[in-house]
Amino acid sequence: MFARLRSDIQCILDRDPAARSAWEVVTCYPGLHAIWLHRPAHWCWTHGLKWLGRFISHVSRWLTGIELHPGAKIGERVFFDHAMGVVVGETAEIGDGCTIYQGVTLGGTSLYKGAKRHPTLGRDVVIGAGAKVLGGFTVGDGAKVGSNAVVTKPVPAGATAVGNPARIIEAEADAKREVAASRMGFSAYGVTQNDDPLSQAMRGLIDNAASQEHQIALLWQAIEKLSTGQPQAECVPRDAAREEHFEAAKLNQLVGK
Repeated sequence: MFARLRSDIQCILDRDPAARSAWEVVTCYPGLHAIWLHRPAHWCWTHGLKWLGRFISHVSRWLTGIELHPGAKIGERVFFDHAMGVVVGETAEIGDGCTIYQGVTLGGTSLYKGAKRHPTLGRDVVIGAGAKVLGGFTVGDGAKVGSNAVVTKPVPAGATAVGNPARIIEAEADAKREVAASRMGFSAYGVTQNDDPLSQAMRGLIDNAASQEHQIALLWQAIEKLSTGQPQAECVPRDAAREEHFEAAKLNQLVGK
């Protein structure tokens, strides 16, 4: 038991740079208090003491601002960071090493009692602030759900879900966009991109930056071919010289300029 308590404290020290000491974590982290109160509540729930389990859960909600149903299954080293307003439903399962931020809902979309209504999170899943994961599906190991995303379908292991409704970032074009975005100091992670004109404009700029890199690579290839004595017009590829367009007017219109 004490080893598990130490593990609970250490996982917060490892993942939160604001945590300065174990004593601070024990006394000032409501996410940790919610985990510790959930364990007796879950024990009561699974041993037929339904009302007592719900009452402990209710007290925990009042003390911490985090609502964990006593029927939910929570693994080891789970970190509720800030976590005010988190709601975890009865049939939800949270795997080892998950990180869940404030305002997250692990909710259900079915009214049938006894059914698997709430999501299952694999190991080391990260759920961003304000995200809603709704339904009895699985979010795979190592997956990430962006802030304010609304997820209603399974998320593969290692994938990222962003937006409302959530889209899964797996396609090659999306992966290139995220890589280019990180190099530019802008990350689209956790932003609702389908509805926000500014986000759409930023996506266009990121795509353009990625295509410029492609053009530069093609131009270098053309320069290398010049050494063979071919005419310059025949060396420059058509898609690099003529088929790339930067729609500045359209992007300016999206951001309202």
